[in-house]
Amino acid sequence: QVQLVESGGGLVQAGGSLRLSCAASGRSRYAMGWFRQAPGKEREFVAAITWSGGNTRYTDSVKGRFTISRDSAKNTVYLQMNSLKPEDTAVYYCATGNYLATNDNEYYSWGQGTQVTVSS
Repeated sequence: QVQLVESGGGLVQAGGSLRLSCAASGRSRYAMGWFRQAPGKEREFVAAITWSGGNTRYTDSVKGRFTISRDSAKNTVYLQMNSLKPEDTAVYYCATGNYLATNDNEYYSWGQGTQVTVSS
């Protein structure tokens, strides 16, 4: 099973940027996804990228602001988050899963999460 470790979270003011990283142990030919969970809310899909990096998918609320990418040589997936809003505050998780799936039950391995807090 692939082990995933997220990093890069933190506290930022609204309008600011953060880049999250997700390092995978061992080779992974799965698609990778980012999800987030805010306090009192269900975990929601944010973005996903195919193994090759050639295709991506985003939830509507982050389109134009977030960019998912991967460096296969480093077994790492990134989530560049720009123009952050207070409503982006959540714990962000990366996961390996099926092709650009948006449902979290189609993902197999999960990281421990990294906190992102956006102040107004």
